[in-house]
Amino acid sequence: MSTKHSKAAASFIANRQQEAWHDETLWMVRAKRDKMSRSLPEWERLRDLARDIKLYSNSHLDTLLEEFERNATANGAIVHWAKDAAEHNAIVEEILKQHGAHTLIKSKSMLTEECGMNEYLFEKGYDIIESDLGERILQWMNLKPSHIVMPAIHIKRQEVGKMMERVLGTEPGNSDPTYLTHSVRKDMRRKFLSADVAMTGANFAVASTGEIVVCTNEGNADMGTSFPKVHIATFGLEKIVPNRAALGVFTRLLARSGTGQPITSYTSHYRKPKEGSEFHIIIVDNGRTDILAQPDHIRTLNCIRCGQCMNTCPVYRRTGGYSYTYFIPGPIGINLGMLRNPKEYADNVSACSLCLSCSNVCPAKVDLGEQIYRWRQKLDELGRASGEKKLMSAGMKFLMDRPAWFNTALKFAPLANQMPRCLVYNGLNDWGKGREMPTFAKESFNEMWKKNKIK
Repeated sequence: MSTKHSKAAASFIANRQQEAWHDETLWMVRAKRDKMSRSLPEWERLRDLARDIKLYSNSHLDTLLEEFERNATANGAIVHWAKDAAEHNAIVEEILKQHGAHTLIKSKSMLTEECGMNEYLFEKGYDIIESDLGERILQWMNLKPSHIVMPAIHIKRQEVGKMMERVLGTEPGNSDPTYLTHSVRKDMRRKFLSADVAMTGANFAVASTGEIVVCTNEGNADMGTSFPKVHIATFGLEKIVPNRAALGVFTRLLARSGTGQPITSYTSHYRKPKEGSEFHIIIVDNGRTDILAQPDHIRTLNCIRCGQCMNTCPVYRRTGGYSYTYFIPGPIGINLGMLRNPKEYADNVSACSLCLSCSNVCPAKVDLGEQIYRWRQKLDELGRASGEKKLMSAGMKFLMDRPAWFNTALKFAPLANQMPRCLVYNGLNDWGKGREMPTFAKESFNEMWKKNKIK
């Protein structure tokens, strides 16, 4: 199996200070989530409801999406359907062409990342401006998001300050977050006022009302859609919920799980176009209906993109988002990448300790860790299993199938405690890289049991 993830992870871990800081920062968000969950006696009931509503919605996509389209159209919106990324990008381009637009201002959307929309439109000569602060920082630094909720979480404020000296002409050496934020706000104000078209994603789409709901903490989506005459909203078809009662379950879970807040600062409902304006909604498949045909992995569609599985994952926290080869990192990214192309993204399944913390914190009860385990069982048939690990497993099986050999090996194992360190800690011992090996007991459990068991 490819070692792309392990090599990238080794590069991140080499900077011990960065590793510790990244680990502590993400764990702090996990702790805030735990505090919030304990404040609601009905927390587990909400998680059960979220799971059940999602399973219902995803098994009734045909009727719910058609209901959404009818209601959205009745509201005055123009609904488009995109079977894949290419069709999605072509629809956006056609809307821009129809309005003679050059500048598109957009709020954070992982779906547009998935579709490669920015790159596609840049090549066509359009100017795409990210309005989310983290995304804007990454755009200036020519980087991709490393987290789905906090895209620039891996970048320290000192790095941002140096970059803004070059881009915005800020004060040299001033990396105060408030000062930097105000500097970006001043620059972005002109962008908001002059953009031709606005674009948002959608955290949820409500079938019974034909509206979309966008949750932000910066209000950038609201600013972006306030001035242009055209608003494009795009969402993956799994974002559909039946009604506002169902929506209430998810809005109570999303911010508490994602950032440890009771609710996002802005929860905006877009239902009708402004007078004299157009409201376009793009519903995107791009492989989602294929997941419906995989019963072992269908719960992946339950994900509400809170990012908490990343915040709790010991591997993600210590290796960073860029160590994963799929554009979404962490436990949910491992599963989505395997559903997209298992041979290409098989290296990521090793980025899991199978602690199942991700499954335990997921607000919609996606069985993330269990799914990763299932993917591991398929690696050999995919031709992506590690030859080294297969050899080790074969050796262990050989030994354990022969009790006499196994017990003899146990008897002599303590000799390793006396071996020179260079013979134990070397390039062949991956476990010993960064860890001390356990000391072998003088007496095995088998020997202890035989000696002390009650006759």
